[in-house]
Amino acid sequence: MAAESATDRPPTTRPDVSVVVPVYNTLRYLRACLDSLLRQTIGPERMEIVAVDDGSTDGSGRLLDRFAARHPGVVRVVHQANSGGPAAPCNRGLDLATGRYVFFLGSDDRLGPEALERLVAAADRYGSDVVLGKVVGVNGRHVFSDVFADGNAVDVSLFDSELPWSLANTKLFRRDLVDRLGLRFPEDMPVLSDQPFTLAACYHARRISVLADYDYYHAVRRLDARNITYHSRVEQRLVSVERLFAFVADLIPAGPRRDAVLRRHAGLELANLIGDDFRRLDRAAQERVHASVRRLVERYVTDGVRARLDIEARLRLGAVTAGGVDDLLAVIEQDATRGVPETVVAGGRWHAGYPGAPAAWTDVTDVRADWLARLDTVEVSWVDGHTLTVTARSPYPGFATAAGPVRLAAGPVAGATRLDATDPSGRTVRTDFPVDRLLAVGAASGQRHPVRTEVDGGHGRGSAPVRAPRLAAGRPRVLRHGARLYGVAATVDPRTGQLVLSVVPVTVGQLVGRLRRRWQRRPTGPAMPARTTVRAASRAGAAVERSGNHAEPGPAQVGRVTVTS
Repeated sequence: MAAESATDRPPTTRPDVSVVVPVYNTLRYLRACLDSLLRQTIGPERMEIVAVDDGSTDGSGRLLDRFAARHPGVVRVVHQANSGGPAAPCNRGLDLATGRYVFFLGSDDRLGPEALERLVAAADRYGSDVVLGKVVGVNGRHVFSDVFADGNAVDVSLFDSELPWSLANTKLFRRDLVDRLGLRFPEDMPVLSDQPFTLAACYHARRISVLADYDYYHAVRRLDARNITYHSRVEQRLVSVERLFAFVADLIPAGPRRDAVLRRHAGLELANLIGDDFRRLDRAAQERVHASVRRLVERYVTDGVRARLDIEARLRLGAVTAGGVDDLLAVIEQDATRGVPETVVAGGRWHAGYPGAPAAWTDVTDVRADWLARLDTVEVSWVDGHTLTVTARSPYPGFATAAGPVRLAAGPVAGATRLDATDPSGRTVRTDFPVDRLLAVGAASGQRHPVRTEVDGGHGRGSAPVRAPRLAAGRPRVLRHGARLYGVAATVDPRTGQLVLSVVPVTVGQLVGRLRRRWQRRPTGPAMPARTTVRAASRAGAAVERSGNHAEPGPAQVGRVTVTS
């Protein structure tokens, strides 16, 4: 049964913006979230905070009550039994919100101090129904940022921009639009419930604006890794993806505009169901996933959608419709453990050479540039502590001439790519990524930079993720940037197998923990006192700052592996 804090009452005048914060067991991050709201330059008289405690058991509810008692008229708190997902608390908060605009904030995330003032000002100035402010990842959380690449945009279309890749509800919505459409979050979707709400708002909005001139929203990667969105059961994912596709089909008439939106859902949510971790499901779950994905592909993935898919999603979804579970597993096993298969050329057509695969879905003739861009990581190494060098190889014998100019990019950072002179076949490239550039774009809060290949040759322009099927990732190197320390490492995304260069802030506590563990592993001698450990960590950090080089508490080699053809 819901209960509202008695210390709070709705404000007598309508605020400009209501911030709805659904809360469930985020005590570790909640104080920073609430502090970021109370520091907003828009001022308490122009905003209200509506926090809905969805049955937290970790003390989050008590912390909310304390904030409400200290800030009456600004912070309102509702407690309710756990609903099993974020939709119900978002709806409850929306029912209570009274502002001209509403903004949704995850209770583990936070806002830049000027965020609400800037967002409301833009919505008023441009007459926008939806305003998306720049989102940045924290603790290495990956966010889709292409929609911000061209700077501020007053009027953005849902159908010819990168907006479909940024459909979280972390936007400013005009309340009149929400009420006119009767928008609410579907409570029968355990995950992804914010996407139908956001899609409907954007589809019907008179104007959508994008602001890229400030870090508005800081999306935090939870280090306890218990967020339901990341680790929901496969049955929940299946139900939610099926309902999401049906919602889009009901919202947008068939044609190029629907295809522009479904490209994202087919290439991300649907393809995620058959990512590398599909192999870890039991056989019954694999059968259910395969059947569901096949049904959705046959119903919704038109030629227009398929033509705009990433090469890997295109091939995986093709494998589902052309064969059974074992055929799909063979494709995943090839990608995940052995690498890019050979190219089979027959009758003037190119085919992906997956063992035993029928030709019906392996034809890559029309996307040869994307196919050529598929490379496997051979080695990642450090050069003088200031450069990460990625060596990658193509299985295609004529790669050097067919691919044309080749470039590897780690997120927004383009490396310096060249053919490896030690490989006479011309199939290997080496790319240098200056670490200072990785730090410059990701050091503020930490960032993951997925590595992609881009080619531009006789077969046109192509792009594909760089996989690392046999890379043994090592521990990060600790580097200084400004006054702080960061761990820089080459890692492998466990779901996609993609090579990722990550930058994550290193705290004194982490250094203390690492030094303590090293000391405790010593064969003899007493354990190092905590105070001594703190001093040692501080001295280590100071030494790095003075030297401007890298500190390595323990071995810090990036994984190395040699691949033979």
